[in-house]
Amino acid sequence: MNTYARYPLTFERGEGMYLYATDGRRYLDFYGGIAVNSVGHSHPHMVKTLQEQATKLWHVSNLFQIPDQERLATRLTQDSFADKAFFCNSGLEAMEGALKIARRYHYKNGQPEKWRTITVQGAFHGRSLATIAAANNPKYLEGFGKPADGFDSVPFGNMNALRDAITGETAAIALEPIQGEGGINPASLDYLKALRATADEYGLMLVFDEIQCGMGRTGKMWAHEWADMAPDILASAKGIGGGFPVGAILATDKGASGIDPGYHGTTFGGNPLAMAVGNAVLDIMTADGFLENVNKVSGYLWSKLQKLVADNPTVFETVRGAGLMLGLKCASGVVAGDMVKALMANGMLTVGAADNVVRLLPPLIAGEEHCDEAVAILEKTAAETASKAEG
Repeated sequence: MNTYARYPLTFERGEGMYLYATDGRRYLDFYGGIAVNSVGHSHPHMVKTLQEQATKLWHVSNLFQIPDQERLATRLTQDSFADKAFFCNSGLEAMEGALKIARRYHYKNGQPEKWRTITVQGAFHGRSLATIAAANNPKYLEGFGKPADGFDSVPFGNMNALRDAITGETAAIALEPIQGEGGINPASLDYLKALRATADEYGLMLVFDEIQCGMGRTGKMWAHEWADMAPDILASAKGIGGGFPVGAILATDKGASGIDPGYHGTTFGGNPLAMAVGNAVLDIMTADGFLENVNKVSGYLWSKLQKLVADNPTVFETVRGAGLMLGLKCASGVVAGDMVKALMANGMLTVGAADNVVRLLPPLIAGEEHCDEAVAILEKTAAETASKAEG
């Protein structure tokens, strides 16, 4: 179908931080499959785990016990806010399920009138009819009829507007701690704390979409941990499978209390193949020094990008984000999509976002040498862009 505006580029293999095209050219990967290839390409432990599991068992359905599913759930919850986990295949499914769970919590507690969710402008939660309605972005709503009801959108970061939107029908608040598709917009830590306090005050479920910003991307396993607070329900995907389709809903006992057998489910989610890979990703991410290195490298990259912006004010306006989820906002007259293409021509892969931003989402195994290589390509491309504008 005519769904994607694809680049005329085909890759045949990947290794670590690099992708190799069919013409033999090597590209530095600073988009990571849009924050998916969290531990790089063809990681030996991932490859070995997948090959071994593929010879044993792929799928049995969730009618039976799946030991690796229970193991992954235990590992994801033991050092996090969560008590329960549900596995699916994608971020969209995780977010849809999280919204369902939030609604049903109130139903089970004798308040069926509570079913609406407050969301924020600039959000992106997926492309189903419910999640495009939740995000309330005209670009994604066009042509699909009247948006699904149940969502009230307020400005991102504005607590006064959010509190004003709470009614007797409000069940939940849902947002990304760092907006990805919306342009790499981090919520302030005070804002996240205020959301928790407000949810508690009004008896609401707090739902975080950490599909892009979670799984170590900010230097902690979950982005909200920087604010020393926690949601009731969290949607995860992308990096949790390192390239294999895995999604998860994490919840406290309270957050998950509305779901009983028969009220939610999945055919493929949590299958033995996916769970083996998910556990392999955690093996890598929980190894000594892994997250510490993400913090070290991200700090190094941040300082380099700040200098890049200062040296190229006609090309870049600012750098923003956290950890290895960074965005370069292009200056007036420079189009982010054109910058993505120019960087690709110079051997580096990035991805655009709203607000004229170029996203930098490298695999979390990046080292300082990869940052140096990336910044060198950015400098070269910025110089070419500035020269073209002057000409």
